[in-house]
Amino acid sequence: MATNPVPDHVPPEMVRDFSLFTSPGMPPTPNGDPHAAVACVHDGPPIFYSPCNTQDGRGTWVITRAADQRKVLQDAETFSSHRSIFSSILGENWPTIPLELDPPAHGVFRSLLNPLLSPKRVLALEPAVRERAVELIERIAASGTSCDVMKDFAFPFAVSTFLRFLGLPDDRLDTFVGWGKDLLHGDDKERPVAARTIVAFIDELAAMRRQEAVDDFMTFVVQAQVEGRRLTDTQVRGIGVLVFVAGLDTVAAAIGFDLAYLARNLKDQQLLRSEPDRIPLATEELLRAYSPIQLIRVATKDIDFEGAPIRKGDYVSCATMIANRDPAEFACPQHDRCGAGGQPPRSVWLWSPPLPWLTPCPAGDCHWPGGVASAHPGFQDQAGYGADNFWRPCVRDRKFDPGLVLGSPRAGHKQWRQCHAHHRPKGQVPGPRAMRGASA
Repeated sequence: MATNPVPDHVPPEMVRDFSLFTSPGMPPTPNGDPHAAVACVHDGPPIFYSPCNTQDGRGTWVITRAADQRKVLQDAETFSSHRSIFSSILGENWPTIPLELDPPAHGVFRSLLNPLLSPKRVLALEPAVRERAVELIERIAASGTSCDVMKDFAFPFAVSTFLRFLGLPDDRLDTFVGWGKDLLHGDDKERPVAARTIVAFIDELAAMRRQEAVDDFMTFVVQAQVEGRRLTDTQVRGIGVLVFVAGLDTVAAAIGFDLAYLARNLKDQQLLRSEPDRIPLATEELLRAYSPIQLIRVATKDIDFEGAPIRKGDYVSCATMIANRDPAEFACPQHDRCGAGGQPPRSVWLWSPPLPWLTPCPAGDCHWPGGVASAHPGFQDQAGYGADNFWRPCVRDRKFDPGLVLGSPRAGHKQWRQCHAHHRPKGQVPGPRAMRGASA
């Protein structure tokens, strides 16, 4: 990974030898725990400069405190989302929408897409989502006593759910996953090829839906209007690429981390089986503890931010896996996640509600014999950070009973929605007791 020189305006004492990709505990490591490894930054300054903290070796300011990350993420006038990460791979400059738009355009397009990604709409997908989860679990149960959880569950579950949302069949699932792997984990030759392939696919799908409308996401996009006009081809592409790629990797990575935690913590498995009403809050805990993204903003002007001389064009990293472990924000930082930066991504509605039902474990305990934690680069202002396809929890018992952990489809859903309603400061965030019981 190439490294750019440290800019002259960065004081030497603010430079730290740190990278989300190469620091100790961050590269693929047998039985690793990268989220715990990254927490070491809280032993140092609240803001520092990393000379190499992106896929292409760019330096970034690293914001470690949750409160400071909120300031950055909520100040779109000073810290812009527009980076064109995907399109820059192709030597172009168009945003993924609405992720890389700043207000007011961001709000316009978010409002346009909100109805498609609302909790109500996602709940309508519930029967199919549950059916798919049970199908995969039963297939694993019938095949033996162990599985590669990423290959056998996380990827086929997450990707098929997004394909259904897009109105696409599952028959090309492995092909789509391959595109995502090359894009997010490939080298300098593989990434542009994958990006061009995905763009061509989205453009072709949009053209098909313009000619023959069906009841799916892409038809909605090509027929949608903003301020009285249809979306341009570039805007349709920006929306389609974002939704398509989001379903290929990030969700599966989050599932891998969550299942790895359960495989390592047998008491928590047993607690969730015996008290399934805890599953919604346990889901929220896992989302906090194992965030798979790094948010990066670009400074639009010179500013002295909490003692850091940030200059126009500087990259500013707000890695949620760092803020999640902020002891100034959370009473038990090793388990909590920060809810910084305005509203959560709309895709959270697609995968958060099913999580209480997609963590079904075997009737026998699910064990963790060892695996690899992998940091990987993302294409957007979410620098993807996930379990990749190396997690391999091993189960002891051949007999699976999804009902043991799946629980009632809507059990505790009101609690789940309340968890997402607003940011809870220290002392009000559901801590490990949500998963481990009041005596923990």
